[in-house]
Amino acid sequence: MTAPRRAWLAMLATTLVLALLAAVYVQWRQYDLLDSSVHYQNDALGWSFFQLETEHLRLRNQMHIALADLSLEQSRAAASEALQNRYDIFVSRIGLVDHERAARIMPDHGIYTQAMLQVRAFVAEADRYLGEKPVAALDAAALRQLLVRLDGLSVPLHDLSLGASHLLYERVSQRNAAVRTQSQLSLGLTLFQCVLLIAFALVVLRQFRGLSERGTRLQALADNLAVARTEAESASRAKSVFLANMSHEIRTPFHGMLGMMSLLQDTPLSGQQAGFLSTAKDSANHLLAILNDILDISKLESGNLQVVPQPLDLVAMLGQVDALMRVQAHAKGLQLQVSIAPDVPPWVSADATRLKQILFNLLSNALKFSNAGMVSLAVTRHADGALLFSVVDTGIGMDAAMLSRLFQRFSQGDDTTSRRHGGAGLGLEISRSLARLMGGDIAASSQAGVGSRFVVTLPLPAIEPPRGTTPGATADGAALMQPMRVLVAEDHPVNRAYLEAVLDKLGHQAVFTENGEQAVRAVQAQEFDIVLMDLHMPLMDGFAAARAIRAMPLPKGELPIIALTADAFQESQERARQAGMNGFLTKPAHLPQLREVLGRYGQHPSTVFTAIDGSSAAAPASPLDQATVDNVSVALSPAKYAELLARFFSLHSGTLQALRQTQGRRDRESIRSQAHALKGAALSLGLRSVAETATRLQEAAADDATTPIEPLLDELDRHMGITRDLCAKLGLLG
Repeated sequence: MTAPRRAWLAMLATTLVLALLAAVYVQWRQYDLLDSSVHYQNDALGWSFFQLETEHLRLRNQMHIALADLSLEQSRAAASEALQNRYDIFVSRIGLVDHERAARIMPDHGIYTQAMLQVRAFVAEADRYLGEKPVAALDAAALRQLLVRLDGLSVPLHDLSLGASHLLYERVSQRNAAVRTQSQLSLGLTLFQCVLLIAFALVVLRQFRGLSERGTRLQALADNLAVARTEAESASRAKSVFLANMSHEIRTPFHGMLGMMSLLQDTPLSGQQAGFLSTAKDSANHLLAILNDILDISKLESGNLQVVPQPLDLVAMLGQVDALMRVQAHAKGLQLQVSIAPDVPPWVSADATRLKQILFNLLSNALKFSNAGMVSLAVTRHADGALLFSVVDTGIGMDAAMLSRLFQRFSQGDDTTSRRHGGAGLGLEISRSLARLMGGDIAASSQAGVGSRFVVTLPLPAIEPPRGTTPGATADGAALMQPMRVLVAEDHPVNRAYLEAVLDKLGHQAVFTENGEQAVRAVQAQEFDIVLMDLHMPLMDGFAAARAIRAMPLPKGELPIIALTADAFQESQERARQAGMNGFLTKPAHLPQLREVLGRYGQHPSTVFTAIDGSSAAAPASPLDQATVDNVSVALSPAKYAELLARFFSLHSGTLQALRQTQGRRDRESIRSQAHALKGAALSLGLRSVAETATRLQEAAADDATTPIEPLLDELDRHMGITRDLCAKLGLLG
């Protein structure tokens, strides 16, 4: 719509609004006039003045009659009573005209005020004889005097009656004239409104017609665009098919060339020749990687790339990714952490090749753009069941502008980054396309100078392990374990005895320390295959010990460390992962769980962090965890289990005495540490009620408030006695 047309339409709408406002004003004036007319007519002021004048005449006539009857004794009483009644009626009529409303209606009639003064003066004089409380007797002389004053009211009252009638007549005439005028204006405004509405309707109709024509043109344009899009997609598919064919044709001689280079490397070469060959091979591999990316892009565009889900051991696959990427991390002096949450299913249905391609791409970028710090890959499970693969680095990061074009083809954010780090800028687009092809997506967040975070969300359904697979076994046959040297850091003597028996049963050699400081010194002085680390120990806890071991030079700095504790909180698992531990095993650690952990980490130093719950459910009515009791008895023999129970109960009195002494010193931290150690030992032996009481004692000691400790110590002593008696009754003590 042009500017003059818009201005004209606005003027038309403004005029219509003003006409409507004028019509509203006219209607209001009509209502106001009618209301005033009704108001005045209801007052009936003229009739009131007429009644007052009539009663004045009647009172005057009655006074003459009374004056004649005063001389007759027999009629004096009747005459006085009739006069009194007529006077009362006259006084009542005065109230109809002597009020504020009458004064407002007749403001220009000065006679009203003077007449009312005379009427009030007469009433004041007559009330001395005819009022409610007369003060004097009415005799002939007084009556003649009142009659004279009453005659003086005849002319004023007559003038008031005539004036009120004339005033009301004038008001009614004015109202009728105004109503006629307002009616004429209202009719004119109504006609004007009709004309404006017709004009407005014509304008709207014209606009609708213009919109219809515009819609027709837009539809024709959309049809043309659809045809052009179809042609462009056909051209894109033809281009993709061409690129795919050309990539295949180029890859074939490339593989032959690389094969010849590999054969050439095995022949005697001079140092200079070996350097030339290495450079040529690296360049060929780089060019082949670019060709592979172009081939993947072509397949994705042409729709020929297929995802083939198969049973996948997620932990084993992450171990392979970790093993391959750790070489690059060490070459740049970076830390690489790979972890998996405990609620992530070990087996899923996924395309392993494409999933590893996505992870390799993201981890390679993270390592490429990080010069110091750490790169981590964490696998967690969303509330809806989808798996989240989070790759976090402490590299150069990206700003908002770079993030906006991150997933665009041949883009790395800016030219300087491309020159510094290389790459064709296809990897992220391929990774996101693969993730979407698998039903997921990739999200990125970053801050310049801080680092980046890429989260791959994939709906990978959990499945049962295929038949013939062994829990914890890897593709390399790690389940077939060789005897290992195991370092165990555990402060409770019963737990040490239990773990010694279990590890001996598994055929491993165990070395024990009582705190983290001893464990660090043992790793420095001896060679071990794996470390089982309690988290809460005196002098140095397990977290600090793990960090100290990770700070050692390789290969000791990569020694697998498994957290072994009764503290199964998520916060402790996260702290263990951050300290560099590889796994998290909650007590009681039975023989199958220890076999799985040792098989997974003992001979292959993978850093995939996995939490394994060693506890088992049991009926809450019994003080014993029967499943744990049976497992330990079968794994170690009943005699060995009886020996461990006897040792545990023999230490009871000393443990309780130490707790009471600590309570006397108000040392809640020591109480918490001792209760934690007691809980771990009780869980390992299946003493549920003792473990639960120790847990409550640990929580109460951790609370800085004034939670009473002494009742819990008494409860612990009572449960210890009940459990000992039950074990003796069941023959578990031998």
